[in-house]
Amino acid sequence: MARSTLILIMTPAKFIGFILLHTFLYTNFIYGQNPNVVFINVDDLGYKDSGFMGSDYYETPNLNSLAKEGMVFTNAYAAAANCAPSRACLMTGQNTPRHGVYTVSPSARGNIKTRKLVPTKNTRHLSEEILTIAELFKSKGYSTGTFGKWHVSNDPLRDGFDINIGGNHKGNPGKNGYTAPYNQLPNLDKAPEGENLTDRLTSETIDFITENKENQFFAYVPYYSVHTPLIGKNQLVDKYKNKQGSSGQNNPVYAAMIENMDTNVGKILNTLKDLGLDNKTIVVFTSDNGGIRAISNQTPLRAGKGSYYEGGTRVPLVVKYPRIIEKGGTNNTPVVNLDFFPTFMELLGLSTIDQTLDGVSIWPVLKGKTIKERPLFWHFPIYLEAYNQKEDDGRDPLFRTRPGSTILYKNWKLHHYFEDGSVELYNLENDIGEQNDVSKINVEQTKELHQMLKTWRTEINAPIPSELNPDYDSNYNPKKNKR
Repeated sequence: MARSTLILIMTPAKFIGFILLHTFLYTNFIYGQNPNVVFINVDDLGYKDSGFMGSDYYETPNLNSLAKEGMVFTNAYAAAANCAPSRACLMTGQNTPRHGVYTVSPSARGNIKTRKLVPTKNTRHLSEEILTIAELFKSKGYSTGTFGKWHVSNDPLRDGFDINIGGNHKGNPGKNGYTAPYNQLPNLDKAPEGENLTDRLTSETIDFITENKENQFFAYVPYYSVHTPLIGKNQLVDKYKNKQGSSGQNNPVYAAMIENMDTNVGKILNTLKDLGLDNKTIVVFTSDNGGIRAISNQTPLRAGKGSYYEGGTRVPLVVKYPRIIEKGGTNNTPVVNLDFFPTFMELLGLSTIDQTLDGVSIWPVLKGKTIKERPLFWHFPIYLEAYNQKEDDGRDPLFRTRPGSTILYKNWKLHHYFEDGSVELYNLENDIGEQNDVSKINVEQTKELHQMLKTWRTEINAPIPSELNPDYDSNYNPKKNKR
């Protein structure tokens, strides 16, 4: 009996599609459904405020273990240097000019007599028309929960979350807000007196994970800690009072808050392991912006929260996903929190959406590959007053940031200020502390980056304040006036 043979004739394009489809089906058969995601976004944690980033004072054994199990990014950035705009950028994948959230309202900060320009008006909350990361996951059937600081609208339930514990427009828990009874934070009213807020947010997160262990879930864990007011557990504060600090890292209350945060991160990680979800879950750990320099020095990085020098925007970042990420790796690719939106789109198989994005997917980097080198941009057309004039290490003692914008490209970083049109250029490869402005001796490099920055501002329709403030007084001396 003659044997018949089936021959499939395909075009090259169809053949590639056939291979990709079967690769997807095989991968899905081996690994199962799309992974869960736990995204831990700590508030105001500095770049060097953990053991895995080099601190000898702060004790973070659980974060150190996470770093050994995942990939540490040494050039990770927030898209803004303070809380609300950074979170708005993370959640939407859009840079500040697109959503208009530049700061914690208002934009006219500092003494009116010291502001030369009328700043751009700030948008306090995200528009409901803008798609969020939570809505991405929800569109794919994920259960979604947020546990902690939201800060970009009054109610995260309108922005794609099924569950909200503790999140509204508030940027910090308020006076004595780290211990119950809590100050006007939603869904935390039933709490035993003296309960710790970070502990409670963790227990709520664990309950959510446990309840959804058979489903796919996105857990967003934006702890209020380590934002001010600084309040630590007494036994931990006493511990660090007896420990020698160094290099401007010696605040025992802040250290106590970091250790307690670390302990709670460990509880979440252990829960994933105990439930058999460890290999099915992507864990991201990062900070929303740089730390406050007067509380914890980030030397050699210059300045801190609120500044667009490195200390204000460079943040710790670890991503763990055992299926594809090699353990204990470090990566120096410049990435920004804008990148998570397109990364999660690729994870979920979403190729296009009706929303302009400013980041790129870092999925190839997580798999050990590379992405095309690109410039990173920051735009801040407003004022942010000094936190501590002696310690801020900003451009001048009155403001952490004056109106301007910044570009980082191939280790070159250029700052452009709108009040006087001045620029500063730094080579981060040999001057990570941004101490030596080389704009005058690298004229062509300065022109190139300045033109790239101007082109980007035009493309994104970034507002540039130009109206002079009639109350500005160039001779006004706040200290002299105070005396």
